[in-house]
Amino acid sequence: MKKTWLLGFGFFSISITWALYNAFVPFFLDNFLKSTALIGFMMTIDNYFALFLQPWIGSRSDRTNSRFGKRMPYLLIGMPLAALFGALIPWHISLLTLVLFMVLMNLSMSLYRSPAVALMPDITPDSKRTQANGIINFMGGIGSIIAFAGGSFLYVKHASLPFLTASVLTLVCLVILFVTIKEKRDSMGYNVTEEKTKISFKGQLTRPTIFLLGAIFFWFLSYQGVEAFFTLYGKNHLQLTEGQSSFSLAFFSLAFVLAAIPSGLLGNRFGKKLIITLGVIGLVVIFAAISFVDALLPLRALLLAGGICWAMININSYPFIVSLGKEQSIGTRTGIYYLISSLAAIASPPLMGSLIDLFGYSVLFYFSSGGMVIALLFLLGVKDKGLARSADEAAATTSL
Repeated sequence: MKKTWLLGFGFFSISITWALYNAFVPFFLDNFLKSTALIGFMMTIDNYFALFLQPWIGSRSDRTNSRFGKRMPYLLIGMPLAALFGALIPWHISLLTLVLFMVLMNLSMSLYRSPAVALMPDITPDSKRTQANGIINFMGGIGSIIAFAGGSFLYVKHASLPFLTASVLTLVCLVILFVTIKEKRDSMGYNVTEEKTKISFKGQLTRPTIFLLGAIFFWFLSYQGVEAFFTLYGKNHLQLTEGQSSFSLAFFSLAFVLAAIPSGLLGNRFGKKLIITLGVIGLVVIFAAISFVDALLPLRALLLAGGICWAMININSYPFIVSLGKEQSIGTRTGIYYLISSLAAIASPPLMGSLIDLFGYSVLFYFSSGGMVIALLFLLGVKDKGLARSADEAAATTSL
């Protein structure tokens, strides 16, 4: 588990970068664009790269064999480039330069996200992956808290400071990963998939996988809409300041962090499907309730509860999708996971932005609650013999 904690620094850097990007880039775009739908479309740039590039890179990393391993070469290229272009975003001088820096940063992050995620199951036995996912997402949640809380403080000082800080932390995290994680030493049997035995996406689409991917699509459709527009929702619907809006998201992230490791343990003990189902039901209720809230205190209380439910879903979903395939397909299935979540992230902000333009910001959480209901229906259709782990296997798993 020591290696898992160290691997968490990769997720820490990804989370802090995305949290700042989603919190503050809409404000930059709002200076140039008056259509909320168009702002939502611009916020999906990263997902177009994820849609086409990340599945290919995830599959390609299964077949990469370098002196640094299968996944590390992609981190060594992508992370420095992402740090550079991320730091440049607040220094835009026009809409064109803003979009250029956004595109280059998102392209750079697409080079290493799938390989970074695939490192976790590479170095972790199957029985520990939900726990390990809890640990690395705990680290990622710490990054989000720092981004929303510290970022809002730095943003007031100067708009460039949050992005510069995130870039420096990204480089520090890369050094930590490069020094401490040696794939050929730490992987659970270092195997490189041969080109002639390339694993196709089609071969991975079993019935349980398809239903699970449907659930993943709709819960990300809901979540991404909230993430993309919450700061504008707080500013324009609840009349909060920009700092109050971004800081409120820290409550969601705080709860996610606190619930990350327990969610992994619960998923390992009672089954991933059950814990995910409870989380989805919880968010159906919480998102619906937020629609009726117009005060800061109850809003933040509901965001705390929502963070717990999101941890129950998010911590268990990636190990769940990996567990439905073979060990040789980890990178490929990671790419499929990001393909579906990216499709949702592409569809959600423009769709939500259009609905907001038509009906106002009050529609945000009604839409998100409805998406979670559809996700629940797909999840209930997932049937797999591997879901019912024996009591002996669960008891034999070493707890953290």
